[in-house]
Order: sequence, then C-alpha cells, then structure tokens
Amino acid sequence: MTAALFQPLEIGSLTLPNRIVVAPMCQYSAENGSASDWHMMHLGSLSLSGAGLLILEATGVSPEARITAWDLGLYSDENEAALAQVIAAVRVHSDMPLAIQLAHAGRKASSAKPWDGGHQIPATDPMGWRTRAPSAVPHSDGEEAPEALDADGLKKVVDDFVAAARRSVRLGLQGIELHAAHGYLLHQFLSPIANRRDDAYGGSQENRMRFPLEVFDAVKAAVPADVPVWVRVSASDWVEGGWDIDGTIAFSKALEARGCAAMHISSGGVSPLQSIPIGPGYQVHFAEAVKKAVSIPVMGVGLITEAQQAEQVLQAGQADAVALARAMLYDPRWPWHAAAELGASVTAPPQYFRCQPHGLNQLFHAASHGQR
Repeated sequence: MTAALFQPLEIGSLTLPNRIVVAPMCQYSAENGSASDWHMMHLGSLSLSGAGLLILEATGVSPEARITAWDLGLYSDENEAALAQVIAAVRVHSDMPLAIQLAHAGRKASSAKPWDGGHQIPATDPMGWRTRAPSAVPHSDGEEAPEALDADGLKKVVDDFVAAARRSVRLGLQGIELHAAHGYLLHQFLSPIANRRDDAYGGSQENRMRFPLEVFDAVKAAVPADVPVWVRVSASDWVEGGWDIDGTIAFSKALEARGCAAMHISSGGVSPLQSIPIGPGYQVHFAEAVKKAVSIPVMGVGLITEAQQAEQVLQAGQADAVALARAMLYDPRWPWHAAAELGASVTAPPQYFRCQPHGLNQLFHAASHGQR
C-alpha cells in the first residue's frame, strides 16, 4: 500500500500528486519587487524536488506591503513580467503545481534583511517607509508606530490583493494562499494584541475577523472558480490574551463557508513577547484541532523534518498534508529520500534517473515537460 504521504490530495479543483508541500520562504532577493536570477535558480531547484506543491514566497501586494525593500512583489507590470520569466523557465522541465502566497506585512514592513539584523528601517531612510496597520501600535518597543488604516486605506489593501490575485492568474499560477499568519497585516487584524480599533473591524472576535474575511471574499470573487484560494493562519500568538486556537477554529469555519479550499496552520509572529515551546512537530496539534472542525484539507507545518514523522502525522489524521520550509532548503531532494524510505515513487526529470540507489523499485517516474 502506498504511504499516506504519497497519496494524491485535492485542494479545490487542484490535484496534488502527493502530500508534501514546499512552504513559502522569503528570499529577500528581489529588485524593486521583481524576481531575480536568484529566484530562477531557487525555484527551479525546488520544482525538481518531487513535492506535490510549491508555494512561492510571501509576495507583497503593494510596495508598502513588503516586509523588506528586497521582497518579491506583484504590484506592477515589471514584477509580473519578471516572474513570468521565472515561471516559464521552471515549466520547461517541471509540471509541479505552483501556487503563490499573497501578503501584506502591515506594521512589520520596512525591515532590514534577516541577515542584516531584521530591525525596522525608519521611514526617513531611503530604504524605509511609513508602515500601515489596524492600529497605531508598533510591533516592538522603540519602533516607529504605524499609521492606522482608515476607510480609504482599507479599500486600497483589498484592491491591492485583488489586483495581485489577477496577476497571479495571468501568470498561470494554480493556487493562491492569503497570508494571515506570522504577525503580518491580516494576522494583525485578528489579534487583540495588534488590533485596538473601536470600529466595526476591532473589539469582538467577529469584528476582528471581518477585514481578513473581506479580503478573502474579494480575492475569491476576482479569480476563476477553478483557481483555489486558501489561507495560512497563525493558530496562536503564544501570548496570554492574544489570538488563540478557538479563534482560529471560528475563522477557519467562516472561511470554509465562503469557499476557502484549505487551511495552512502555523503560529506566532505578532509579538516579541511570544513564548513558543519549540520541538519536533510543535504546531501539529493546532492543525489537528482545525482538521476536526472543518471538512476542507488542512496543512500542518513546523519542524516536520523526517519522513516517518511526516507519515505519522498523516496516518494519525492530524493533517491532510505536511508543509516543509527549512528542511527543504537543507535537503532540496527531501521528497526523493522520503519516497525511498517509505517505498513510494516520486516525479523527477529523467536526467537524474541514474542516481537512483541500487535495490530500489522504481523510485522515480518521469516529469512531463511543459513549455519548450
């Protein structure tokens, strides 16, 4: 019997050949929001990994939506053209399903690259800008307070998400993930730590969910029905009085009722006061709780690094798919090795077939060539 990890999975109308997802990973290597040669190499490599789905990194829906000035963006014709070149190159030798994570960093924008410290860059710096958020509350003490979004600002954010979603469809991307995790704008609306509004978008849990749901509704309505839209959410702020799993379940149910194709369950990021008990699979119990509450597929993520560990998550019904990030950077052929260990097969280009270890039964099957 084929391992659960290598069974197909349907996310809306999109069929994944297996349940290994390459999670979005910022590369901080774009030029004015446009994909660079680095993206050509990075995404090209991951597209040959044999995973069931590759989600492109958090992509800013406007210049001010980027975490850093070096983030990928999809807000201009130049951005779209640059990413089209990368996707065309990937498609020469890979038919792996491709999705994109659309994001707005909110008050965590205007930051330095992680390897340069990740600190906030002041708006007076040529590489910085005034950030925008639900409320004029900075992420950390000593940072510049963001500008609280007014009605026009809220409308612009929705319009920017819609425009980026339409560009994604034109690029042939097969799924759209909305980033409502890790302390970025949509998560900021959900969390009472960041959301101190006293209007219809703040206060009660229902009000705090309102704007992220409006963004989802607008994006869903703007793209064809056969392009699934789903959401990544932080299930807990890991701070007392913050966003929690009960809110996440309510949010997931509301999204499912609106046609959300899946939930991608992470945690943390909205406050430097978070206290996270890091360990193997430390977030999987959140995915399990959401999976019990909804009928759409649920992706689990967080220090899932071993094939048997991933298989056990699926066998135990804790998630429908597992997403890997750092583990895929460390071992871009992780799905190959998992297939070998679990007695399954995986898609790979025929140029690489000769590397199959002796004694394995048909580890590889050929990738279909796309554009030529």
